[in-house]
Amino acid sequence: IPSVEEEILEGNIGYLKVSRFGEDTTKLTREAATKFKAANVKGVILDVRGDPGGLLEASVDLASLWLDKGQTVLDEKRGDVVVKSYKAKGSATLKSIPTVVLINEGSASASEITAGALKDNGAATLIGVKTYGKGSVQSLIRLGDGSVLKVTIAKWFTPAGRNINKEGIEPDQKVERTEEDFKNNKDPQKDAALEFLKK
Repeated sequence: IPSVEEEILEGNIGYLKVSRFGEDTTKLTREAATKFKAANVKGVILDVRGDPGGLLEASVDLASLWLDKGQTVLDEKRGDVVVKSYKAKGSATLKSIPTVVLINEGSASASEITAGALKDNGAATLIGVKTYGKGSVQSLIRLGDGSVLKVTIAKWFTPAGRNINKEGIEPDQKVERTEEDFKNNKDPQKDAALEFLKK
């Protein structure tokens, strides 16, 4: 199954659903961005709800669709020291198009990186509920008896210095989606995003 689905919704709003950050994500999101740009969309909804993450590079590439080359996507820190800074790559096809990122408690890791980068760089508004909070870099150390020790060696921080790990990313506008909504095929989070972009 492709990791990305896209469509243009009524009101000429581009909708991009990223279900995981896989090998095909960069290519598919770039193609979608080019399509949105050609259609002269009024706004974009990036939906990373329930996206458990995946490839770190794919999240940097996705954020780069909105950010200028050199803008910070995330910092990797050991203690208080930044050991690596990931920067936007300069393919900002969707820059300055009003954008909403839909997030929920199932948005983790790479999806939190993208949401945090767009929020902190003023490129998007986040709607939904607080994300999962998975922002650590782990290393596996094999021990003599064949067992494995998993050690956290670094943590991820958003451009504004927010620790993703355990804290998650807070939305700008909190909108819940209940079990009832799911059963009745209602999506108040997506509705709120459309409402916001139509302003």
